Amino acid sequence: MSITNESIWAASPSTTRGQPTQLSSDAKGERLAYASNKSIFLRSIDDPAIARQYTEHKAHTTVARFSPSGFYVASGDATGTVRVWDCVGEGITKGEYSIVNGRINDLAWDGDSQRIIAVGDGKQRFGHCITWDSGNTVGEIYGHTQQINSVSIRQQRPLRAATAGDDKKLVFYHGAPFKFNMGVPDKHTNYIYGVGFSPDGSNLVSVGGDRKIWLYDGKTGETKGQIGEGEHNGSIFGVSWSKDSRKFVTASADRTVKIWDVEAGKSTQSWTLGEEGAMAVRDQQVGVVWPPGRSDNLLISLSLSGDLNYLVEGTPKPRQVVQGHQKSITSMNQSILDNKETLWTGSFEGRVCSWDVGSGTAGEIEGEGHPGYIAGLATTSEGTGRIYSVGWDDTIRSIDAAAKTYTGSSTKLTGQPKGAAAGDSTVLVAAAEAVEIFQDGKKTGEYKTKFPVTNVAAHGTVAAVGGEDGSVQICSVSSSSLSPQTDIKASRNQVSTLAFSPDTSLLAVGDQKGRVLVFKVADGSLVTDRWTAHTARITSLAWNKDGTHVVSGSVDTNIFVWSLANPGDWLELTNAHKEGVNGVAWIAGSSKIASAGADAAVKVWKVEGLK
Repeated sequence: MSITNESIWAASPSTTRGQPTQLSSDAKGERLAYASNKSIFLRSIDDPAIARQYTEHKAHTTVARFSPSGFYVASGDATGTVRVWDCVGEGITKGEYSIVNGRINDLAWDGDSQRIIAVGDGKQRFGHCITWDSGNTVGEIYGHTQQINSVSIRQQRPLRAATAGDDKKLVFYHGAPFKFNMGVPDKHTNYIYGVGFSPDGSNLVSVGGDRKIWLYDGKTGETKGQIGEGEHNGSIFGVSWSKDSRKFVTASADRTVKIWDVEAGKSTQSWTLGEEGAMAVRDQQVGVVWPPGRSDNLLISLSLSGDLNYLVEGTPKPRQVVQGHQKSITSMNQSILDNKETLWTGSFEGRVCSWDVGSGTAGEIEGEGHPGYIAGLATTSEGTGRIYSVGWDDTIRSIDAAAKTYTGSSTKLTGQPKGAAAGDSTVLVAAAEAVEIFQDGKKTGEYKTKFPVTNVAAHGTVAAVGGEDGSVQICSVSSSSLSPQTDIKASRNQVSTLAFSPDTSLLAVGDQKGRVLVFKVADGSLVTDRWTAHTARITSLAWNKDGTHVVSGSVDTNIFVWSLANPGDWLELTNAHKEGVNGVAWIAGSSKIASAGADAAVKVWKVEGLK
């Protein structure tokens, strides 16, 4: 037996309000690189469901840049560390360098793919120039009094570099080795968020919080002039050049992305993303890249919400919007509607997404949802086309699965939900004091247990309630009540998750210490207690359609596939999700597993040789 990764449905880029987010494309315009949580994702532009993940950073990542050669990526994190790694082969780290005492805000490679300038927020210094393979110093970055937000290196000789930051100053360097040439302190009146040399090296552009765009000579640093004054109504967070150096694109907090003609000095196209209103903040544009090497004039902008907007020059609307999660995925479920399988995921930031299993693409559920942590997702087995979500705003909400929208008002819960499960038409919500019972979104009853409740599972007309003391109670379900049938002392530890086999004859129980046990539903007798390889809390359990194997996910980052026929024979998948696995599911009618985790990604695994 073996288990291998088939695909990674990547997390969305991490964003921070009032701060630029860097996007990078390789020289061929085939892949996008960006930072998300503690990972770097390299994502196919043409097929966003295909991605690679780099997980060697110990802190939150902040920026990633492809080398011009396309063989390496340099990435930075919040502790001032830059790592250089192979992005073509196995992703092996080639170098790790400490640059500043704070956050790395930006990186730039020279045209020979030999030198890197990294800049950010430091104490003694705000940036440094090194060779990528040895970390040797090849220039000093100074001339700033506050953090540097952006850096760019001219790709032709004579080498030039420019940095800009919170001190409203642009600094020009000659190289190599790079040395201070001059500062330009009087053009911008607010933080400078982006600088960039044109691909032919003739021009340099800077943009910032004062909504201004300045042009400079790429060889001398001499100021050429300002363009587009008054056209952006918000801070300009990103700038990127077209491959012919005649145009560049800017991204702004006013929700617009604009293309500028350098010679004419004016905007030739503008897109406005999203709609005005209470949700407009999430549509602020905080990053943009114009991938070189493409023939379709595609630009990609980044919304504060993490959405990647595919914009084609000459067309008024985005070609597509790539969505996903920015924060830890906290719950996962699945449904089949009109013979189409969908995965549903909820995350720490309150976002619920539906994933088309066939294409690997996600869509965010629209409408008024939970403002924060999603504690559970439940799908009724009667095929009503409803998904129910519970969150730490202590409410239950209903989602129309076909329309992918919330259906309206929420219902208040008696306390903070621990999880949710659904039978034929009844939804059960585990709260600490009781299990609340809902039908069609309305509360019809509640069931109080003798122990504090930690989780609930349901299948058809049977439910299982897990407790802090390791107890599990099997109950039959009606529209307004639970009737206890069997009591099981499942574990010495707190029950963390539960799952019924497809025919409801067996119940898998996961506990706080990483043990997975299986019991008969009819009489509560133990089937196996040998599955003890996890080292931390079990977060999710799922049975395959034949009821012969169980997959488990844990905070220990690992996934195990267990065989009921051979309890001592299992498949182990280590480091499946950085920081922990929070959801697992078998994809219907196949030997594939989907998993979701704290890295905000969804992954699909192929299991071969099941016995």
